[in-house]
This record gives sequence, C-alpha cells and structure tokens, in this order.
Amino acid sequence: SRGTLKGVIVQFGGQTPLNLAKALEDAGIPILGTSPDAIDLAEDRERFAALINKLKLKQPENGIARSREEAIKVAETIGYPVLMRPSYVLGGRAMEIVDTQAQLENYIQTAVVVSGDSPVLIDSYLRDAIEVDVDAICDGDDVVVAGILQHIEEAGVHSGDSACTIPPYSLPDDIVTEIRRQAEVLARALKVKGLMNAQFAVKDGQVYLIEVNPRASRTVPFVAKAIGAPIAKIAARVMAGEKLKDLPPINLDIDYIAVKEAVFPFNRFPGVDPVLSPEMKSTGEVMGIDRDFATAFAKAQLGAGMTLPNGGKLFVSVKDSDKPQIVDAVRDLLAMGFTACATGGTADYLQAQGLEVERVNKVAQGRPHVVDKIIDGEIALVFNTTEGWQSLKDSEDIRRSSLVQKVSYFTTASGSVAATQAIAALRQRKLEVSPLQDYY
Repeated sequence: SRGTLKGVIVQFGGQTPLNLAKALEDAGIPILGTSPDAIDLAEDRERFAALINKLKLKQPENGIARSREEAIKVAETIGYPVLMRPSYVLGGRAMEIVDTQAQLENYIQTAVVVSGDSPVLIDSYLRDAIEVDVDAICDGDDVVVAGILQHIEEAGVHSGDSACTIPPYSLPDDIVTEIRRQAEVLARALKVKGLMNAQFAVKDGQVYLIEVNPRASRTVPFVAKAIGAPIAKIAARVMAGEKLKDLPPINLDIDYIAVKEAVFPFNRFPGVDPVLSPEMKSTGEVMGIDRDFATAFAKAQLGAGMTLPNGGKLFVSVKDSDKPQIVDAVRDLLAMGFTACATGGTADYLQAQGLEVERVNKVAQGRPHVVDKIIDGEIALVFNTTEGWQSLKDSEDIRRSSLVQKVSYFTTASGSVAATQAIAALRQRKLEVSPLQDYY
C-alpha cells in the first residue's frame, strides 16, 4: 500500500538540497523544517545584511561586484586584504585572500567569470581572527546550542580544513556567552526548525558573524561524538513536529576536550601545494579526545598521520605578524633539546629574542638552502607561515619537500603553537586509549 508523503527534509545533504528547496515547494511538496523563504533569507546577501542590521549584529564589511571595475571599487572601499569568492560555491572553491589590486585583477582573469548573472562576493578579511563554528537546534520557540567549536587555524582557512576543539580551548567565557547569545537570536529570527550552523570570527574582543546556514553542517557528526548526543536524530524529530522540551536534553558541560583534525590527500597529488587556504582540500577527518587540549591535539595529529617528532632540528620561517606568537614555541622546543634554523627575517627576530638559531638560505639565495636540508633528512619539524602571493609561491618547495620526506609541518602560527604543546605533552605522559563512553 502507498503511504502519503508527509514532506521532504532538505537539511542533511549540504548545499545541494537547499538549492532544490524552492523548486520542491513550487511543485507542491511540503518542506519539513526551516521554510524555503528562511533558507533564501540566509543565502541572499542583501536580505541577510538587512536582518543583521535589525538584530544589531556585526559582520565584516562586504560588497558584491558584477564587473571588474565594480570589484576594484568595492575592494578599495573596504580596504585590502579582502576575501573574494564567486557567489554560491561549494567547499570554498575559487575563494582567495587578495592583498593588492594586481592580485585582484589576476583573480578575475584566471579564477572566475564575473558577470551580472554570476557576481563575485567581496568581504573584508579579518587577519589573524579566531574562527568559531556553532551548531544549534531550534524548534521555532526554543533553541539549544549543541556545539561551540573553536578553530585552531585562523579565519581564512576553510572551516572543513581547520582543526577545531569542543569546548573552545582558549576563548574567554564572556566571548563564548556572546557567541551563544547571537546564535540563539539568529535561529529565532530565521525561524529555524531543525539544525542551523553559524560561523563567527573573533578579533580584538569583538564578535563578527561570517555566515549562517539553516542546515546541518559538516561539524554535526563530530559534535555528536564529542558530546555523546544524537543531534541529527533530535533535529529530525523537531522537523517532524516534536518540541525540544519533550526530547532528551543535550549536556554541553563537558570536562574533557575533543579535537577534530582534517586529513588531506596531498601525498596522492604530487605537485599540489599543501598549504591551508579558503579553498577546502581535506578528504576526511579524525578526532582526538583527552582531558587536556595538548594531549587531545597530539592524538588527533597521530590519527591524521602526522607523527610529531621527539627531537631533532626545527625549521622556522614565518610572516611578520606571526613572529611574536611563535617565539615562545621555539623557546620551548629549544628547552626540550631541539635545535633550530630559520631564514632571513625570522632568524634575525629569533636571535634578537636571545634564541640560538642557525641562519639558513632561502631557495632564491642559492645552495645549500633550506629545501636541500629537508631533502637530506636534516629537518624534523617545519613551521612555515606566509603572507601575500609572492611569499606563498616562494615557500611552496619547503612545504612540498616536507610532505615528500614525511616531515611534520604546520602552515599557521596557531597550529605550530598547538604542535609544540602536544610535543611537550607526549614527553610527560604516555598516551592512554579509552573508549568514547568513558568520557560521557
């Protein structure tokens, strides 16, 4: 016998089913959960900006361009660096952080076709901001924030590629409370029924809203395992008409830390630069869980196939804004018996801080240079962060040869600091294996 169609759930399949929601509704098929109009409101830049202003929330300055001239004008108004992307993309494809007008023109010539039908979105890029993902369930009245995840890599690394922690490992309580408040306000304003994901950036004590998706995001399975609650099942029941108050409560007050780390296929693609960017490159993820952040991060690295060294030579080359952040990490590694080498400005900076660092040539400065050292097996650990287009190109060989030689490498300052803490933790205690259920 044929049953009757109660409706279709479009929240669990990423962006594609959301794009189908309007056509389904027009065909007379009921959409369970958040209405197609609310989905459109969250997706439509102009409508969404009006809602954000009404709710008195902050967004990074942004604009939309339908021609090269318009793009140049918008970028100048906002001020470089800007984050550029085509509208409606999946996985951050063709997203780029653009530092200069020359790079913007190159982006428009090579990466995207800009026209009235396919505009390009331009956002102020909050450099060195901390990014936060929030997953929440709303039944139209009540809101439950199921997970607040702090990204370890700074904003600008695609959220699917960033390692992240639940609960946040270094954000102050008042910021976490404000993020939770904003997520609840948004869920109610968008009349979400079911799941919602919001991404925020925290810079200089201010919370900025990056985007909202009225659907399940890729972080839901991780959050569910981290806190031990069937989030997708609860959301599905809410979409079918049940109320949160009648469903099992979700306990967010956990006394352990779970770290998600992305797994990359770089070794299968010789010639690809293994640097993290706004374009998503990971093909899987793993989770490390323990009572403290450093050990959980160490477990996540092991799970992702990155074996942290116990000693040897560290190579450091970081952009200017990262130099103060990296000093303590280098100092700690030297205290653990590592030796260190660095190129140019990084070597000068670390030596000025009283650290014993050997100077080594960049590739362009002639042999023997750093890539020779990596290929010769001299280097055990690489911290390499870049700023701007040219420096990214110049340091590509460093990352690629690290990958081939299976040298642990980190391409963000925050990742490098976390790795240093993990190496220290591994020296202090042996890793314990426990079932997930031991933590809940």
